[in-house]
Amino acid sequence: MNKRYAIIFIETTGGKASRHRITEIAIVLHDGAKVLETWQSLINPESYIPQGITELTGITQEMVADAPKFYEVAKKVVEMTEKAIFVAHNVRFDYGFIREEFKRLGYAYSRRQLCTVRLSRKAFPGLRSYSLGKLIKHFDIQVDARHRAMADTMATVEVFEKILRQEEGEDQVKDLVNLGIKEALLPQNINVEFLHQLPEACGVYYMHDKAGNLVYVGKSINIKKRVAEHFSKVTEKARKLQKYVHDISYEVTGSELAALLLESHEIKVLRPYVNRAQRRRNFPVVIHKFQDEHGYICFNAAKPNAKERKQLKIIAEYTKMSQAKSRLQRIIKGYELCARLCGIEKGHGNKVCFNYHIKQCHGACGQQEAVVTYNERAEEAMDYLKTVFEHDFLLVDQGRNEQEKTVVWVQDGEYQGYGHLDISEGIDNVDYLKDCVNTRFESNPEVKKIIRRFLLDGELQLIKL
Repeated sequence: MNKRYAIIFIETTGGKASRHRITEIAIVLHDGAKVLETWQSLINPESYIPQGITELTGITQEMVADAPKFYEVAKKVVEMTEKAIFVAHNVRFDYGFIREEFKRLGYAYSRRQLCTVRLSRKAFPGLRSYSLGKLIKHFDIQVDARHRAMADTMATVEVFEKILRQEEGEDQVKDLVNLGIKEALLPQNINVEFLHQLPEACGVYYMHDKAGNLVYVGKSINIKKRVAEHFSKVTEKARKLQKYVHDISYEVTGSELAALLLESHEIKVLRPYVNRAQRRRNFPVVIHKFQDEHGYICFNAAKPNAKERKQLKIIAEYTKMSQAKSRLQRIIKGYELCARLCGIEKGHGNKVCFNYHIKQCHGACGQQEAVVTYNERAEEAMDYLKTVFEHDFLLVDQGRNEQEKTVVWVQDGEYQGYGHLDISEGIDNVDYLKDCVNTRFESNPEVKKIIRRFLLDGELQLIKL
């Protein structure tokens, strides 16, 4: 097959690459027929090894105390995996940890990957489990020390060799290494090797034609994977990209929010000729306005389909029904509106609502308040519902590396732009955060919706101004 495979297994202090560290690593170089070279090392994780991990792996704090730190073996890892395909059982785990270790050192580590779990499912269908332990047992593979890096790597080597010996094994390997790309769908000037050089990072990618004109702009949390997906299916868009694309560039943002904002801006300003509005609706719940038979302005929360939406006078949109109803409850209290006319309380006829009896409604539900008087407050409430942002604020998200954060700024209800800040300067000074927003973009309803979705999700740090 004329390939080099770096078959790798690591042991760690836990299961999350961003929080935990590597304690042991083993690499076996393989050419598809035989083992070429082996290397292993304990790693000082510079952190505590939980007792449960020690019981599983046998690796103690004392064993790693004098072991090299990752930066001391990083060059060896680079050399052994260079121009090789990174192979692991559940490759996302091992590759994710190693890439994170390089990220801490300020380097971007990128290799073509191959997962023996996925390969095993294709090569040996029908097994109850494809964990390494179950495959070891199923194939009666002799292992000296489970949950130690070299022993598990050699077990993975045996599984990999069995896959390659299958009738379609080499084709399955090639398909996964090529990210599922159909090479016949690739543009003339783009090959699989070129796509493997794209970053596995969050950002915006730009597809250009031979004259340098923009063909398509997209966003992804993994640029390489998303671009590859464009050439893995036979679609009308894939055919257009195959025909026109001559080069691909990108901008890493680190933050998914920033990537969405940048993508929206670039599409509107640069007007790529293959882009179309294909986005999933992020706000399925709406508050809409209507008038009842007596002329009172009414509000209601609903989850309409596309056809129903066209018939409604939509005031605001939300991701969840609970958010919409919470806003209705606010206007009921803040503008002394009727809970029934706001769709919160069920009822019909001339019977007044419950709030009327406790003097929190003026009786519009029973026509006991003048239509004009009620509707004046309802109009004010409608202005409130239309307000996308109630406060000025900054949203702080992850950056392009460990040393920075991304800041998105909203002032006077309008999106101002985003920027990146060095966390060594701290994130407590609001003026400094604003100064970091040096990429200014036009505010529009689409970017406000994007920001609001992240604001409502509540996962990013919010700093009210």
